[in-house]
Amino acid sequence: MTPLISRRSTCVAALLALAGSAFAQANYPNRPITLIVPYAAGGSSDARARQVAQKISGYLGQQVIVDNKPGGNGNIGTAAIAKAAPDGYTIGIGNLAPLTVNRTLMPSATPFDAATDLVPVVLLERGPLVLVVNEKSPYKSAKQLVDALKAQPTKFSYASAGSGGAFHLAGELFKSVTATTATHIPYKGGGPAMNDMLSGQVDYMFEMVPSALGYLTAQPPKLRALAVATEKRLPSLPEVPTFAEQGISNMVISNWFGIVAPKGTPKTVVDKLNEAVNRALREPDLLKRITDPGNVVGGGSPAQFAEFINGETARWTQLIKEKGIQAE
Repeated sequence: MTPLISRRSTCVAALLALAGSAFAQANYPNRPITLIVPYAAGGSSDARARQVAQKISGYLGQQVIVDNKPGGNGNIGTAAIAKAAPDGYTIGIGNLAPLTVNRTLMPSATPFDAATDLVPVVLLERGPLVLVVNEKSPYKSAKQLVDALKAQPTKFSYASAGSGGAFHLAGELFKSVTATTATHIPYKGGGPAMNDMLSGQVDYMFEMVPSALGYLTAQPPKLRALAVATEKRLPSLPEVPTFAEQGISNMVISNWFGIVAPKGTPKTVVDKLNEAVNRALREPDLLKRITDPGNVVGGGSPAQFAEFINGETARWTQLIKEKGIQAE
């Protein structure tokens, strides 16, 4: 074969490959899609993933199959997403820990870089945190608690569901922005932490709004909410002010999650998935499922989700390094 013919053959092959790729993208999806959830079945992210999967299956005309791959604080499932073929047929749930925290907190156990190995598709929801104390506590506001922490810096303790988790990070951020001190008491899960909160063994803690609501609205109440870590008050807790309303800045915190895909997934495919999920998030029944317990609906563009992840990564990386926070 002459060099000219060889070059022509190479060009023809390249053009055919490009045409095939364009055709595949234009006809996406033409087979079932796998949605990896890096946590066990039955949890909040799993439940939401299944609800969203059902919605977008109808929009896209193909089944979206949820595949749970728990373990490693979300790392096992997230690594599987990152290693998948970037064709849009394997996507997954990405959340705070594996996307923004784990690479700094547990680098040897995080075999991927979210910034280079994954592409954001869309934010699904944010689960706001709330600062709570026992109902018998004398403190009625976050400002009162801060004043007490400053007056007696060695007296107070706060609980979390474990070292390095969202509630621990929130507690350390609270101390940082208020220039206060308190002893961190990590527990092996949220249940034991809440038990000691209810019995008065610790002074305060951060909790997800949906998890705290039952204790806050019980008759009589078992917990008192001092502040919500949101930009504005929540419909589910309209009487509870934000931190900003009480003069405490930089305390907007949520346990969030969205959908991500392997790096290299074509933009047309990402945009099609983004459009389908945004459509699902506007459906009244799904909207109600998200907001009724106190969560905040996500949505928006891939670029907006990427900007959000970058901001979260910078914020928590700085805090972890400054405070020397370590995982259990």
